[in-house]
Amino acid sequence: MDEDLTDARTPEEKRATHAGQHPDLRERLDAMSWQCTQEAATERPFTGGYCDEKRPGTYACVACGEALFTSEDKYDSECGWPSFTTPMDDAPVDHRTDTSHGMSRTETTCGSCGAHLGHVFDDGPGPSGDRYCINSACLVLEERIGG
Repeated sequence: MDEDLTDARTPEEKRATHAGQHPDLRERLDAMSWQCTQEAATERPFTGGYCDEKRPGTYACVACGEALFTSEDKYDSECGWPSFTTPMDDAPVDHRTDTSHGMSRTETTCGSCGAHLGHVFDDGPGPSGDRYCINSACLVLEERIGG
């Protein structure tokens, strides 16, 4: 995992630094993971591998391995992407305004490597009311054996 050198770097700067330090990144990621994490693409709804995932564990950034979300905070929002009420305590999930595609949303990125993760919305069930809508292609589940 990369050390976050400064909070002032943009996700694009973090991605460039991480890719420079890990020249095998493009080969290590499948096409959808590359497009989602490095080009801020979005997988089609209900197509990602973790949308209906129920196994316990920790969801990490597919690009750098940083732990971001837990299965305890995952829920079925019926939106077509894995949804979480909150990132893990102290997880490096950054937020910024995204005005692409003619709408205003809050983009989430990995604070360690700058990978695009998805978006956060204010219609979630948890105490904060947040719904972190994250592309499956941006995550890897580190399964916790034994529940």
